[in-house]
Amino acid sequence: MAPHKDTLFRSADMSLTQLYIANEIGREVVGALGELGSMDFRDLNESTSAFQRTYTHEIRRLDNVERQLRYFQAQMDKGNIPVRSIYEFHNPQTSPSATEIDELADRCGNLEHRIASLNESYETLKKREVELTEWRWVLREAGGFFDRARGQTEDIRQSIDMGDDAPLLHDIEHNDQGQDVQAERSLLTMNIGFVAGVIPRERIAAFERILWRTLRGNLYMNQSEIEEPIIDPETNEGINKNVFVIFAHGKEIIAKIRKISESLGANLYSVDENTELRRDQIHDVNTRLGDLSNVLRNTENTLSAELTAIARSSTIWMVIIKKEKAIYSTLNKFSYDQARKTLIAEAWCPTNDLGLVKSTLQDVNDRAGLSVPTIVNQVKTTKTPPTYNKTNKFTLAFQTIIDAYGTAKYQEVNPGLPTIVTFPFLFAVMFGDFGHGTLMTLAACAMIYWEKGLSKGKLDELFSMAFYGRYIMLMMGIFSMYTGLIYCDAFSKDIPLFKSMWEYPSDVKEGETVSAHRGDAGYTYPFGVDWRWHDTENDLLFSNSYKMKLSILLGWAHMTFSLCLSYVNARHFKKPIDIWGNFLPGMIFFQSIFGYLVFTVVYKWSTDWYALGKDPPSLLNMLIYMFLSPGTIETPLYSGQAAVQTILVLLAVCCVPILLFLKPFYLRYEYNKTRALGYRGIGERHQVSALDDDDDEGQTLNGHRESLGDDDEGTAMITEDIGHGEGHEEFEFSEEMIHQIIHTIEFCLNCVSHTASYLRLWALSLAHQQLSIVLWNMTLGNAFAMSGAIGVIAVVIMFGMWFTLTVFVLCIMEGTSAMLHSLRLHWVEAMSKHFLGDGIPFTPFSFKVLLEEEPVE
Repeated sequence: MAPHKDTLFRSADMSLTQLYIANEIGREVVGALGELGSMDFRDLNESTSAFQRTYTHEIRRLDNVERQLRYFQAQMDKGNIPVRSIYEFHNPQTSPSATEIDELADRCGNLEHRIASLNESYETLKKREVELTEWRWVLREAGGFFDRARGQTEDIRQSIDMGDDAPLLHDIEHNDQGQDVQAERSLLTMNIGFVAGVIPRERIAAFERILWRTLRGNLYMNQSEIEEPIIDPETNEGINKNVFVIFAHGKEIIAKIRKISESLGANLYSVDENTELRRDQIHDVNTRLGDLSNVLRNTENTLSAELTAIARSSTIWMVIIKKEKAIYSTLNKFSYDQARKTLIAEAWCPTNDLGLVKSTLQDVNDRAGLSVPTIVNQVKTTKTPPTYNKTNKFTLAFQTIIDAYGTAKYQEVNPGLPTIVTFPFLFAVMFGDFGHGTLMTLAACAMIYWEKGLSKGKLDELFSMAFYGRYIMLMMGIFSMYTGLIYCDAFSKDIPLFKSMWEYPSDVKEGETVSAHRGDAGYTYPFGVDWRWHDTENDLLFSNSYKMKLSILLGWAHMTFSLCLSYVNARHFKKPIDIWGNFLPGMIFFQSIFGYLVFTVVYKWSTDWYALGKDPPSLLNMLIYMFLSPGTIETPLYSGQAAVQTILVLLAVCCVPILLFLKPFYLRYEYNKTRALGYRGIGERHQVSALDDDDDEGQTLNGHRESLGDDDEGTAMITEDIGHGEGHEEFEFSEEMIHQIIHTIEFCLNCVSHTASYLRLWALSLAHQQLSIVLWNMTLGNAFAMSGAIGVIAVVIMFGMWFTLTVFVLCIMEGTSAMLHSLRLHWVEAMSKHFLGDGIPFTPFSFKVLLEEEPVE
């Protein structure tokens, strides 16, 4: 029987396949299947740790190459070297050959050694340059200090008899600038030591306090700021530093000063007191700085040239390594037959793609020149296949929002198909405005028109989300334009498409409140809401009642449709008990209450109460008293209403025990019947696989082959599938009963809460309309009331404010809110009627998916 054509209504037909691959072409076969992207491989070595698998060594080697490429990328980012985009390469999904991988690994190793050497040399030279720069500043500042102090040393020499422990600054702690110079001159005559260096400026205050308290004032310190920030070679950031010179008496005190300086991150440098020698030092430092700058420049140019050459190919190298790692990680899932030197794999594959898989494998065999073909077998199994819904770029985003909630079971009705219509429509009910819908549609059309260029560029997080959902936005915009025409709203103003059925008196005075009257007796406004309702005093009262009842109608229709999908699922899976025990009583219960409420709403709308001379009854009170006092009608809506409501209440009450007991007792009856006939109970059957080695049964893979024999196509290798099925448990009536009780309680309560939840359609629609009106009145409404030149300027300014607030507040913020509410109505209110989301997602081995999940820029 030919497989069905893949559609979005149900997941694609899946087949469990066994592949027997010659060990020599295992890598090439997996690479070709990765390009194809149709095989979801199963791990046949789950009991084996990652370190004991066959291709662990190759993966480690590729991990090292990937680390080297990340190192190159970090160096290129540090040097602001642009990297070539992946989209500039031809077919980056193509799998490389083994020789190319080996050459790439060797090349990356050599490049890493060269880049690391250049980098180390550059950093060492840069640190040396910083040290020489600081030393030059120390020599300059300290030299100025010494030159100032020596100016009049001959005139101020005096004999000073002071001990090592006597404070040096006992008489100059609070001197002015002139006295400081005198002190400096005195210090040079005392034959004392000094320490000179550079320290970060933010630490200078703490440095002074620590020195003063530790040495008890036995020092004299002079400091000055370095005008230019010193570049830190490690962080490449500028640091403000100060030069300091500290004089003290005694070797022990000098040693303490050195330790304290180094502990606070200061760099100490030697300075000669002799002027001539100090000038020689400065000259030597300047010469060395000049030579060092030339070497640094050459090293930097060489490093930049190397990184620029790497940048031309680093992106495609990273792609190659990622794909190669994925190939070997997939090969580690395969089983290896030592006797036949054959790799054995199991994978789920869409049945319609099996022909393409076989032809691809045949091409690999032909290129390799092997005489032994790669065998592909379809295996019969009771294991639940993964769910694969084939999508295109239009349906992908809609399917994604469904899969975000949960994956549908295999062959279950896919909620993603009706979501294409219902999601944007429910959004539009809350966002109904022709103008705002037009802006959203234009934005979506722009992203679709330039989608090729935008998809290749780097997008920020928020814009990338909007771009991913551009087709959802397009549908939401189109539906919003449609509902905007129904509401007769365009930026909160009316749209007079047709002649109104209401007319105002012609002799209305300014400021006078009048009531409109019907025009032509037989004329009805043909489409949507009559535009005359806009700007009337009772507009909100009318739209409030209309949209509230409309939201109930839409919620009933949406949930009824979703409930019908549970019937479709039960028919497909051939479970009549789900129809008689869940769907039918649930549908009767729901329609007896809320279906009847919808009927009364439509009936009330269809009746001309003004012509009958009666006041319309309250439907809310009718629904409440329908259960509190069945058969009692205070204000009848139609004749025979009491009998109809009594019957409906009885039907709803009778459906509850059916929901509770029918399915559990039927399943127990079926279970006892099968046990009485001598069959195994539900879930007691075993499942078999050709790849299991069951010692208890005394069977091995080779044993299966010997007993069954091999033919040319390898079909005899198909054996029973033990241990790969879903774990069925012994039937437990108590568990089934508890599950059904929970389901019944949830269903009955949810019928009420979910119907009320659809009132959010009414609430958000009114909120959007009123916010739009307020925004118009506060901006352009005030501007249009002005006249003359001031009016023109006000219109221009207010238009800018109005348009900006319309886009960011009404379109983006309100649109996001309406979208989330529509999403909730699908996830909770609708999908809960037929959808559990306990399916297994189909995750094929695909290079395309790999690069999308781990993008390489």
